[in-house]
Amino acid sequence: MDYAILESWLEFAVRWVHVITGIAWIGSSFYFIALDLGLRKSNDRRKDVHGEEWQVHGGGFYHVQKYLVAPDRLPDHLIWFKWESYSTWLSGFAMLILVYYMGAELYLVDPNVMDMPIWQAILISLASLAFGWIIYDLICKSKFGEDNTRLMVLLYIILVAMAWGYTQVFTGRAALLHLGAFTASIMTGNVFFIIMPNQRVVVADLRAGRTPDPKYGKIAKQRSTHNNYLTLPVIFLMLSNHYPLAFASQYNWLIAALVFLMGVTIRHYFNTRHAKKGNPVWTWGATAALFLVIVWLSSLTSPTAETDNAAMNPAIQKFVQAEGFEDAYDIVVGNCTMCHAAEPGYDGIAFAPKGVHLETEAQVAFAAKRIYLQAGVTHAMPPPSASYLEPEDRAVLVTWYRNATGG
Repeated sequence: MDYAILESWLEFAVRWVHVITGIAWIGSSFYFIALDLGLRKSNDRRKDVHGEEWQVHGGGFYHVQKYLVAPDRLPDHLIWFKWESYSTWLSGFAMLILVYYMGAELYLVDPNVMDMPIWQAILISLASLAFGWIIYDLICKSKFGEDNTRLMVLLYIILVAMAWGYTQVFTGRAALLHLGAFTASIMTGNVFFIIMPNQRVVVADLRAGRTPDPKYGKIAKQRSTHNNYLTLPVIFLMLSNHYPLAFASQYNWLIAALVFLMGVTIRHYFNTRHAKKGNPVWTWGATAALFLVIVWLSSLTSPTAETDNAAMNPAIQKFVQAEGFEDAYDIVVGNCTMCHAAEPGYDGIAFAPKGVHLETEAQVAFAAKRIYLQAGVTHAMPPPSASYLEPEDRAVLVTWYRNATGG
């Protein structure tokens, strides 16, 4: 079996797992935030019953109660919500390895931004994720972190600084993806290092007959609230690598900064509604205005093409030197540049799809794997309505790629 095909399916499988676990984590997180905010005063006179909610779903009725600290007697059956978070982070980190570490020459390092060896780029990537959690956790545990509003403002400043910093080190695609991973690592760190250990302390106290300290629940609630406001920006950043107007823009770091504000306005609307404290429709206008600014910023400069550095990148150079490249190049230029060009000639297309340019030899070599999978092995490209590629031409593309990779 062809390695490129296996690699592609492995990426697909891991991405599928990442999406599934992400849905589970986000779903449970949003549910419990909505539940907590929507609790009504309980008629139950038992000690420490803070609030309750009656819900209906799937034909059944559910009565949910929240204790201010914990019940007097710990139930035998207790469900812990943790693996949704852990699995999402682990599968996301696996994707980071498969796409950006194993494909660092193409997707992580851009000599035009910072020329460095692959091992150094990967080390910077790993160190930045660890740095994010450490600095965030230290600030939260400091006196400064006692004021949640002040803390969130500082966190926002840190995120904007990291957005700019990543664009000074990595490709635009990798920069926004890393900002998402940076934020997601903070979120999972909250679950693994704070929320779950605090819950274990409470459970241990109950089993030992001690009265749990309310501070553990307060700390966990703070971190959970942070996660609630960071979730939507993380989703945007993870999807951004498919949209060059976001990651390949000159103002990609500023776009990311505005996306975090959009996350706040969107969650503020739903949190306010769930808490029955009004209907802040102004947040819709604010969110739309922020999005329009993002669209405007992306239009100031055309999305840049993938790096054009065949001479200095062995991973690209081998495709240029492979037998059959000249024929493959002619086929690609003749069938693909009507769309995949700095100035597309196909009606209705303003920018090259996915930011992929296929005009120069280096650009074609850079996209070799995509060309092989989408126009050689499969018939995904070019679109039938745009151009027809003869089977013989597809065979030339396949042969060229396999000559270059030894497949």
